[in-house]
Amino acid sequence: MRSRICFLLAAALVSLLAAGCSGFGRVEQGQVIAYDRSAGVVTLIRDSNYRDPAHPRFDVLPPVSVRVPRDPKEMGPEPEAGRLLALDWKAGRAVIFDPASESLKQVPLTVLEVLTNVARDDARLGGRRFPVLDRQSGTVTVLLPRWRVIVTFRPPEEYLGLPEDTWKVGDEVRYYYKDPEQALRMMNVSKTELGGKSA
Repeated sequence: MRSRICFLLAAALVSLLAAGCSGFGRVEQGQVIAYDRSAGVVTLIRDSNYRDPAHPRFDVLPPVSVRVPRDPKEMGPEPEAGRLLALDWKAGRAVIFDPASESLKQVPLTVLEVLTNVARDDARLGGRRFPVLDRQSGTVTVLLPRWRVIVTFRPPEEYLGLPEDTWKVGDEVRYYYKDPEQALRMMNVSKTELGGKSA
């Protein structure tokens, strides 16, 4: 009899714990590749290296779309979208998101100039908005806020006709949810944690 009572108590405890845990939501993080302001929907590529926040790797497909929080107080600055997911100026390659095929593409680059330690008020910014796409000279200049670097490069000719946002680094966002399609809270990581470091 005593063993039966102990078993029933243990089962009840497990049920209570399970019920309590089911109330918790989850957190995701990724880079924004599209933002429909009128619909309040953010589309992003998630970070497969989320355990190492200093070295994100935005490569989890397919892209995820989530509605921004219904309560404006639960959302930080609106995100800016961009499809440049990675740029290794030392190796001369970039990774972009291709919306037509919904895949990631590796793009070889000829790197022409790298400016490091770029501050918010750096004169080298010259009042420019990035990316700077010069189809006549066949060059692209991008700002990598996380690394405080400006890189000028020449991509293969067939990539020069792509839209400017191909070469823009989208904001990183982190959001909390219970329903995967609806964020309850959303933080713009790029404009908060990195805001003091970026140009």
